[in-house]
Amino acid sequence: PIVRIDGVTFLVTQCDGIYLVGTVSENVNPTLVFEFLFALAKLFKEYFNVQKLSKEVIRDNFVLIYELLDEIVDNGYPQLTSTTILSKFIKMGTAKPQDGDDTKLKGKLTKAITGVQDWRPTGLVYQKNEIYIDVLERVNLLLSQKGGVLRSDVSGSVIMKTCLSGMPTCKFGLNDKVRLERNPNSKRNTKGIVIDDITFHRCVRLGKFDQDRTISFTPPDGEFELMKYRITSNISLPFKLIAIVNERGRNRVEYDIEIKPNFSEKLFATNVLVKIPVPENATAKAKQIKVKGGKAKYHPTHNAIVWKFKRFPGTVDGYRLQAEVNRLHSVQEKPWVRPPILLEFQVPMYCSSGLHVRFLQVLERYKPTKWVRYITQAGAYQIRI
Repeated sequence: PIVRIDGVTFLVTQCDGIYLVGTVSENVNPTLVFEFLFALAKLFKEYFNVQKLSKEVIRDNFVLIYELLDEIVDNGYPQLTSTTILSKFIKMGTAKPQDGDDTKLKGKLTKAITGVQDWRPTGLVYQKNEIYIDVLERVNLLLSQKGGVLRSDVSGSVIMKTCLSGMPTCKFGLNDKVRLERNPNSKRNTKGIVIDDITFHRCVRLGKFDQDRTISFTPPDGEFELMKYRITSNISLPFKLIAIVNERGRNRVEYDIEIKPNFSEKLFATNVLVKIPVPENATAKAKQIKVKGGKAKYHPTHNAIVWKFKRFPGTVDGYRLQAEVNRLHSVQEKPWVRPPILLEFQVPMYCSSGLHVRFLQVLERYKPTKWVRYITQAGAYQIRI
């Protein structure tokens, strides 16, 4: 929320139960203040090596917080929120002091703050220059009882790990439909995809992207998230699940579940889990659950039959589960609401959206080694019964 009291504007946001407040006395862009508060919370988590902020964390690191605020804010203006740069100059506790003269360190810090690219230090040298690219996608699906797709989308991210010398400029290309249509030299047989939403790391030159859809950037050193995206059209579902659930009177519920792979025979899925809901007042014995592949077990604490596969190859036609559960009657019986079946999986070297990396150019004298990996995981993958 934003509150104005006696000519002072208070911009408040909450992070893990801790309130972060920015106070301004002039007419400033509120988005800038909130972005700074979010970056501040992220900086604290990375610096304190915690997943969540709490009163105890703030109390134990009170002196360090004051020292960080003294560096990242100068006369009310945000200067620097990069953990990579700050960790080299602000060392407390078990941090090892850096060798050299203090004046030299102060000069490097000033150069990092006032430089154009504060996310990457200068003077980096690697004997072997390498780039690792991970394209991670999460498939969200909601199927109706009749098998119709009610909702489907893919939320993805491109994670990079760079070990490059100097200050290289990189150009990154995807099979973006808009980019392919604008470029007459692109191959016509390349299938383009429509990216609905896209968010970049701050190292990407947005003006260049708006002009010709080219992703140009000077990468930070180490691992970082280059971009996040969302795609809602032409999604290839990695699994097809057919569920038949019949209630036989008041005493029994019968299940007939079949799961089929929808990816190439050369690929396989790992850690596949099918969570089949059962009524709360139900019981099932091991002999009542029959499977032709994987392992299935009734978990009364979860009110579900859990069907697991360590490895699910694309060469099989599918696997089938048949089960029967008995219902126990109570004084006040509630109708079974039939929660959806949940599916979890991970498919290496597979992209549900059809996105793939077309090229990655490093504009330097050396030629780095490049590695690309694709991983598709289940998000909210639900099938109604």
